Amino acid sequence: MKIPLIIVIVILSSFLSCKNETKSYSVTQNINKKTNPALVQNQYQKYDTLFKKNPDWIATDFEYPVGKPNAKGYYNAQKFEENNHLGDDWNGVGGGNTDLGDPIYAIGNGYVSFAKDIKGGWGNVIRIIHKYKGKYYESVYAHCDTIHIEEGDFVKKGTLIGTIGNAHGIYWAHLHLEIRDDIFMDIGGGYSEETSGYLDPTEFININ
Repeated sequence: MKIPLIIVIVILSSFLSCKNETKSYSVTQNINKKTNPALVQNQYQKYDTLFKKNPDWIATDFEYPVGKPNAKGYYNAQKFEENNHLGDDWNGVGGGNTDLGDPIYAIGNGYVSFAKDIKGGWGNVIRIIHKYKGKYYESVYAHCDTIHIEEGDFVKKGTLIGTIGNAHGIYWAHLHLEIRDDIFMDIGGGYSEETSGYLDPTEFININ
């Protein structure tokens, strides 16, 4: 029996990238929740104390998380705000799963605030808090195949933190990278017309 071409296209497209995050991870369900100001202040105090005691881990600059330091051998398959995308999707130039298991590096010095498998369209996720020029930023690395650090670790720029994955086979292998200047948001959904709290990762890295 011949399968209609349109069905084949639909099936294949669901594996190409993270353009089809599950609705259960809708960003609007998470970032629209108001955060208690007192709680936010207490959380900032936590990081102020951490970095005051560990000043060597304050970020001084940033570099790309793949093909360090300048993403050699990789390309940005889906840029920030393309299709309402809240990050960058880094793929190996070989395409498909040729980059599965490739190293992921910390973009800058920082503190690992989260490192675990949250399943669904995200898979293994790493979140790192960076103190830089007196402000706080967060880098988020998603769909990882493996995680090489733990929550509570300090990392230096260029530290191997994980490997490129495919969210347990949901997509072709790639790294979904987000950079946020609101470090207290939930994981979100990866896509939204509302970009408050999110920065263009490539622009941020290039100018810092």
